[in-house]
Amino acid sequence: MKKLYWILAFLILTFAGDRLGGYLLGSMTKSSQFRYSRLYDQRAEADILLIGNSRGLIFYQPYIEEKTGKSTFNFSYNGMPVDLMAALVKDYYEYYPAPKQMVVDVTLCDRLNNEMLVGFNTYSAYSPRLDSLIIEKQPTMGRATRVTHLFRYNSEIFQRALFYSNKSDEDWLLDRVINQNLQEAANSLEPYQINYQPDTTDQTYLLRHLNDIVRTGQSHGTRVSLVINPYYPPFAQSIQNLTAFREAIEAATGLKVRDYSESIQDVEGFGDYQHLNKNGARQYIDLLLQDGVLE
Repeated sequence: MKKLYWILAFLILTFAGDRLGGYLLGSMTKSSQFRYSRLYDQRAEADILLIGNSRGLIFYQPYIEEKTGKSTFNFSYNGMPVDLMAALVKDYYEYYPAPKQMVVDVTLCDRLNNEMLVGFNTYSAYSPRLDSLIIEKQPTMGRATRVTHLFRYNSEIFQRALFYSNKSDEDWLLDRVINQNLQEAANSLEPYQINYQPDTTDQTYLLRHLNDIVRTGQSHGTRVSLVINPYYPPFAQSIQNLTAFREAIEAATGLKVRDYSESIQDVEGFGDYQHLNKNGARQYIDLLLQDGVLE
């Protein structure tokens, strides 16, 4: 009988410790300056929404705000899949007044990334949409967070929230020039294919969620612009199916996609083949302003 009491005491202490630890880590997360913490803590109201994967981080917020006089919120994250983005965007429109404008780099529509969903368990307590998506795509991991709250914080996303606890994440952009080895290797690149496979279940799923983002914005009176952000020019020329990819998105959304894939020619403007640095981002934003994509 005494042994049973010890077991019960251990289970109770474990449960209490898990809930207390989860509460403390949740408080740290919610007060962070990280973008998704601000999203779920009523600190993300903006005039312009910026959307993409890591290539969306080149929407350099300080420069956009300087040039437009408008506030921005950037949803972009490394490897961001479009189904996760759709859930985040819908949450935004539920919590905030509709922004005036949304700019979407459509190359986020090139992948499924169910592994990343688990990291967003950090915010699933604030979003039934996130919770449902995680349960759908990663049921074991999703249900684990209902047993142990501490498990929500075992991820890179939580580490990012800690990193940005007391500083802005709006300057999260490469600040280096593409190295000489990459520049030389670009002269002999193999043909590259965006992960676009027409008429497949996965591609239909990706396009449906991109269209979901577009329709969510439009139904709230937001002007939605679709773009392909710049690539390093020799790399852009090696992409064999970019036109087919763009045309499929135009057909799915009914919107023109502005192709800026080769719009920046200055080598000094790139950090690698797929990402502008701060210098290139300023050039690109000037071009978006010139073309009326950004007002």
